[in-house]
Amino acid sequence: MSSDVEATLTDGRRARRDRNKNAVLDAMIELFTSDRDPTPDDIAAVCGLSPRSVYRYFEDRDALILAAIERNQERLWPLFRIQGFGTGPLEQRIDRFVQSRIELYEANADLSRATRRRAAGNELIRASAELSQERLRAQTVGQFEEELQAMDGKQSRSTIAAIDALTQFEGLDYYRVTRKFSKAMTTTMLIDTLNDLLGPTR
Repeated sequence: MSSDVEATLTDGRRARRDRNKNAVLDAMIELFTSDRDPTPDDIAAVCGLSPRSVYRYFEDRDALILAAIERNQERLWPLFRIQGFGTGPLEQRIDRFVQSRIELYEANADLSRATRRRAAGNELIRASAELSQERLRAQTVGQFEEELQAMDGKQSRSTIAAIDALTQFEGLDYYRVTRKFSKAMTTTMLIDTLNDLLGPTR
């Protein structure tokens, strides 16, 4: 067998392996939103592989969970990024920030809800949720660094905490699900409130 043919076969096997691995992860993400933990049989039924194949690509269940979390985060990364991050007039930064948080929530609400249900019983999931919260908090600080630096320490910490409460998942879920605010109503409310918190007349 020539080296070119062997390389082609190797590349084909690698591509097939990657497709199957991603299919397992996508099935795990899809099923994770249900009220019960997905079994290998559940995952196999969704992705079209045999139950034995599910864990062929992962050492154990924890490895599968971590890989699924990472794949979902990769999917959401374009929504997490804010155009012109930390630059421009306050009004524009608030608008971009709120739009980003709303879109991120809308794309990930079901999975975020499921993650929080399971966080108390799984250290890996809890750690991932806490890391996501920290990243969102750091994004808040970076987006509004100019205004926060103009405040004293106590006011800055209080303002960051207030923005977190309003724009991280739990707050958005309260407005969209519990209060049944529309997306437009939630967006307007958040923009108005952040302007009150950060604007020159605060």
